[in-house]
Amino acid sequence: MKIASHGIRSLAIVSALLLSSLSASAQTVCLPLPRLLTTMPMGGKVGSEVEIVITGENLEDASELIFTHPGLTAKPKLDANGQPEANKWIVTIAADCPPGIHEARLMTRLGVTSSRVFCVDTLQELVQTTPNTTLATAMPVAVNSICNAVMTNRAVDHYTFDAVKGQRYIVNVASRGIDSKLEAVLIIGDAAGRDLMVERRGGTLDFAAKEDGKHTIKVHELTFKGGPAYYYRLSLQNIPADSPVPMFASTKTVNSFSWPAAGLPEIAGLAEVEPNNGATQVQKITLPCDLSGNFFPAADVDTFEFTATKGEVWWVEVASERLGRPTDPSILVQHVAGEGAEQKITDVAEFTDIAPPMKPSSNGYAYDGPPFDGGSADIIGKLEIKEDGVHRLQISDLFGGTRNDARNIYRLVIRKAAPDYAVAAWGLHMELRNGDRNALSKPLALRGGITVALEVVAVRRDGFDGDIELVMEGLPEGVTAQGLKIPKGKTRGIMLLTADQNAPRSLANITFYGKSALDGTELKRPMHMASHAWPIVDSWGEVPSPRLVTGLPVSVTGSEFAPISIAPSEKKVWEVTAGEKLTVPLVHTKRAEFSGTILQLKTSGDGFEGNPRFDVSLTADTSEAVLDTKALGTQPGDYLITFYGSAVAKYRYNPDAVAAAEAEQKRVTDEATAITAEVQKLTEEAAAAASEKKAEADKAVADATAKKQAADAAVTASAAKVKAATDLATPRDTVDIILSEPIAIRVKAP
Repeated sequence: MKIASHGIRSLAIVSALLLSSLSASAQTVCLPLPRLLTTMPMGGKVGSEVEIVITGENLEDASELIFTHPGLTAKPKLDANGQPEANKWIVTIAADCPPGIHEARLMTRLGVTSSRVFCVDTLQELVQTTPNTTLATAMPVAVNSICNAVMTNRAVDHYTFDAVKGQRYIVNVASRGIDSKLEAVLIIGDAAGRDLMVERRGGTLDFAAKEDGKHTIKVHELTFKGGPAYYYRLSLQNIPADSPVPMFASTKTVNSFSWPAAGLPEIAGLAEVEPNNGATQVQKITLPCDLSGNFFPAADVDTFEFTATKGEVWWVEVASERLGRPTDPSILVQHVAGEGAEQKITDVAEFTDIAPPMKPSSNGYAYDGPPFDGGSADIIGKLEIKEDGVHRLQISDLFGGTRNDARNIYRLVIRKAAPDYAVAAWGLHMELRNGDRNALSKPLALRGGITVALEVVAVRRDGFDGDIELVMEGLPEGVTAQGLKIPKGKTRGIMLLTADQNAPRSLANITFYGKSALDGTELKRPMHMASHAWPIVDSWGEVPSPRLVTGLPVSVTGSEFAPISIAPSEKKVWEVTAGEKLTVPLVHTKRAEFSGTILQLKTSGDGFEGNPRFDVSLTADTSEAVLDTKALGTQPGDYLITFYGSAVAKYRYNPDAVAAAEAEQKRVTDEATAITAEVQKLTEEAAAAASEKKAEADKAVADATAKKQAADAAVTASAAKVKAATDLATPRDTVDIILSEPIAIRVKAP
């Protein structure tokens, strides 16, 4: 939900807007999930305590604020009566908490929320508290400090600092890299606000002061948007003249999951040495090699030469975009024979992009593919040596002619084949209604009786083509997980999580990985999770921002249930002989009413993907699935499948809140009635009181009248709460993905 407004949102306002949007729509997409949207401030200094204010969706009954590092802990802020203040938390940052990006999540009534970045730094922290949209109201910032701020809509935020002539200053705006929607424009000006340096792509300015005195910093959104989602952290540092520009911590793009290869040292063993920009200035290397360099200055082409023997096979990998840089590496390898005028150059290989494991969505939400792209502009390629002798490798940034940034680094690795893989997962994405353009973050907050799916993709390295099993460990009580493996030579699998109907409310940080075998050795690789930074219900007006997340908590709500569960009639391995049909009886457990009577199901799982779509009745308690192994060409072996589709349930949001609000309304109404009677009694007594008791009696009436006014206000407020809870609990058509529990099948040889 997109909210455009000034200042910090209270959850009451967010809930009201959510309610109005629900009321305006005939049908909503996806059952509600809890999502943490903002914290203010967005970070703090090592060794300090920070009071933060949070906003989000569906955050009622928040009981814990948890972080991905144990050096960050939180407790609710208490008021004067010792009661928690709504949406306010005190975060303690330990002295040994590492600076950088961590992630925060809440445990709520519906379970664990999506995450939001929380930054830890060593610099002094400030918070923008008053408007600073003119030079006259500019906010002073100290050198070597960070200011946490929210961009003012249709305005430019102004800051001032005192510069010293000859000193070097680094000014950075952290925004997109910390989940903000802000596309920042950063400007440094003189004391009068006249522009001296401008960076329109966000990020960093490297500024050397030419005179002493006050200077200005101006920040605005590229299209002058603003509001709570457009937050930023403005840092101002003084660094030595010969120091490199710092690399600022940032979230990682989805495609970075395939870097680095297992066992690769953190630092390359060899560095690029300039000048190496052409045939007469080559840098000699020997294979294998692992070197670091950068695409600098603009249009830089780094050239290396090595000697190789016919028949050798090498694998070439480059990381640059996956290191967070806006680059597109390209490599040309040539064979060099002869010298001088007799020299002969023959192209051997050219390498560009890493292909996506699956065709991604064409625009970030369309259902021609997932809205997550596991491919990259980086390189993984096979180099076959066709002739003995000298080979020349040229590496460049394809579109680096105007990129003049020394931070555009790369890592070049040339190695013998080391077959391996990397895996990433995200919530299953599918079209739920005509015109659907949602791109929603999907925390693993499970309702009782639900089965949810994670789509898993693999980037295979150096010719690895084996099966990849999918494994989850450490799940909460009552939750099971089974993986529809990534078959040999394929790049896609499914992980299914099922919460038992009676699973208790719980939260666990789980371990998720891929497992395969290579030459008798087990290969276990960690699963990287991806999510949308913001829940977008209509991508027509907003581009989704997918990224990798850290930590993988799984929760069970304990307070809600899936609208329907579909499971095989028996939890067993269903056997069939190859070439014959298998009928699997299905049992439906319904917990809601539905719009429509038919649920169309497709089949997912290796060996059965081609099974025709079939219908089951939403009014019946049972159905059957027929699988024809002859028509499908399914070979003997063990398989795991699921059936999936979508249905429109009459969903009620938190009906228990209605009963609680009504009970509270009755309580305060009874109190108001009693106080009203007390006022009437005291008024009558005051009228009849003797003169010497008159003042005391009148005071008792005044005190009781004040209590009555407070009680009447409580009655009015309780009535509003009952109405709000009742409106939210009104059944609404809500379409969501329906998955059966996994079904194990053994196809026997005839």
